Amino acid sequence: MDQPPPFRNPFVHVLKFTPLEKAKIGLMTVTLFPIRLLIAAFMMLLAWPFAFLASVGRSETTVEPQCLWRRLVDIILRVIMRIMWFAGGFHWITVKGQRALPTEAPIITLAPHSSYFDAIPVTMTMSSIVMKAESKDIPVWGTLIKYIRPVFVSRSDQNSRKKTVEEIRRRAHYGGDWPQVMIFPEGTCTNRSCLITFKPGAFIPGVPVQPVVIRYPNKLVRLPIDWSNPFRFKILWLTLCQLHNEFVIEFLPIYTPSEEEKRNPALFAVNVRRVMAKALGVPITDYSFEDCQLAMAEGQLRLPVDTCLLEFAKLVRRLGLKPQNTEKVLQEYGNRARKLEGQKLALEDFAHFLDVPVSDMLRDMFALFDEYEDNSMDIREYVIALSVVCRPAKTLETMKLAFKMFEAEEDSAITESELAVVLKTALGVTHLNVSRLFTAIDVDDTGKITFDKFRGFVEENPDFADDYLHTESVGPQSGPSTANSKTANGICPDFSPKDHDSSVDALIKKHN
Repeated sequence: MDQPPPFRNPFVHVLKFTPLEKAKIGLMTVTLFPIRLLIAAFMMLLAWPFAFLASVGRSETTVEPQCLWRRLVDIILRVIMRIMWFAGGFHWITVKGQRALPTEAPIITLAPHSSYFDAIPVTMTMSSIVMKAESKDIPVWGTLIKYIRPVFVSRSDQNSRKKTVEEIRRRAHYGGDWPQVMIFPEGTCTNRSCLITFKPGAFIPGVPVQPVVIRYPNKLVRLPIDWSNPFRFKILWLTLCQLHNEFVIEFLPIYTPSEEEKRNPALFAVNVRRVMAKALGVPITDYSFEDCQLAMAEGQLRLPVDTCLLEFAKLVRRLGLKPQNTEKVLQEYGNRARKLEGQKLALEDFAHFLDVPVSDMLRDMFALFDEYEDNSMDIREYVIALSVVCRPAKTLETMKLAFKMFEAEEDSAITESELAVVLKTALGVTHLNVSRLFTAIDVDDTGKITFDKFRGFVEENPDFADDYLHTESVGPQSGPSTANSKTANGICPDFSPKDHDSSVDALIKKHN
């Protein structure tokens, strides 16, 4: 079930337009776009009173038989929503397959999740969805959301995840009286290049589910939510600037779990994901929402395109090595690593350091740090990588820990080569040129720098990674990359290799 990562970063996508396409977008921006935006806003306002009336006096915990006038309101709302999508350029919506009844499949799983327009199936079916509790307080939108009886998740409630799963389970076992629960099991948006790890929430109830796949054949509408771009208005703008947008929804056969899958929701999720990936014709990867958070964390260091830290983070989760008390464990590891003074460890020593048995997954993790393939590693590099994974936004804390492990006792300073090791590990790359950065910090030309000097320089130059670092590695997922991309701590836009040669094949083999 372990799959190699796709050749494209699943979390970021950037479109490049020709001059003609830019001219068309410019023309549509001042003509068609404002008209469509106004129509969409008007349709939502028109739908609001109907949704409000249908929601008045309705119980939040039980479901009553739908009376005639509520059924009429349901039809009216579907028509209004369809007109809204039509005005937005979705003139024809292709539906393949047959939607199951709530009694046959109480839960619908949709993938891939990539844009705001994935709401089309929700308005077509009026199924319930899982939403943030804060959404119900948004004017107009909150009323429309409450009409479809969503399962609300509260960020302020520590037990919210457990309550959400219990509510999904309760509805799923209610005999089909509740509307179907529509869930995007990926838990985040991707660029549709693959299916990432499915969260288990939809599969814990152990009931039959209906997999549903979504396709956007158009070029421009295929732009997914760009996690590197804080202005998410871009996807709405580009889509509404297109004369016609295509949308295909395919209802796959109902997937009934086996007894083993009922006992093991993770296995259930993996098998459903495999069915959906086959229908889409895309690969699957074990990257998850947590990897997206790691990649997009706001820190001074920006993870480059060919970072191996996502692979490392996946192994940390699988081996159960992510500590509960992060600060305490990292400091303890740092002190132990410092005492080893750079002594190389074999696989068995590495297992002893972590107090875990030797396993295939531990061998995979060991290989990430066995730079020269001589069956040895520097445990300090593991501690640095673990610090980045556990607290990705705290760059200076990671660097302080690294300096503590590498610095000489007499002057508490490190050399240029040691700084290179630290930053290579923190970025998860094979090669890194730190000469310009080191020279800029070491203004006295002593050949060493302290953490205080490094911190002072970073405070004066918060974009130091963009301005002074240059990654030279060519990994299996990219061509050469530079760190001066302004992508938010992001694995850079495209993982696709331009020249798929034998050296790349060898790197893929080693990665696998």
